Amino acid sequence: MPIPILMPALSPTMEDGKLLKWLVKEGDSVAPGDVLAEIETDKATMEIEAADEGIVGKILVGEGTEHVAVNKTIAVLLQEGEGADALEGFAGSAPESPSPAISPSPQPSPPGGEGVEPVTAEPPKANGQDGRVFASPLARRIARDANLDLAQLSGSGPHGRIVKQDVEAALAAAPVRAEAVSEGQVMPA
Repeated sequence: MPIPILMPALSPTMEDGKLLKWLVKEGDSVAPGDVLAEIETDKATMEIEAADEGIVGKILVGEGTEHVAVNKTIAVLLQEGEGADALEGFAGSAPESPSPAISPSPQPSPPGGEGVEPVTAEPPKANGQDGRVFASPLARRIARDANLDLAQLSGSGPHGRIVKQDVEAALAAAPVRAEAVSEGQVMPA
């Protein structure tokens, strides 16, 4: 079943945003954590990452589109073995009920959807509980350079995502370890 990519809510007050730029194109393979696009709100420009693995089947909202509503389907990922025929029914509209920003949402009912059971989404797991750690690319780079394990941090970004400030706070909390790492010394954990 195709996976919709929704316009994320990057802040509690965000109602819509501008899709600045796609960093992938139709037919590209993506994995969890790959950056898909840049979104601009009234306060900031953020990158959105793939939450699932798949192939970009269809981009529904073009670059530079303003006032894209939160939770509107902006693209569709195809899972392994799915073809273009699986994209039927994705014309750019999102489900009316609110759902988590980037995670999959219940699929729209097919025409004449009588007798079809609704699909329920699994509740989102906390950052790192399912083996994946959600962090911004900048936070990943800073943590890698400082030999900091992101799985040990809790994120303050949307949906528990680890952001630059979280990594900097962890480094500030352990200044002795950060200095030793920068000097090339190995400190016991």
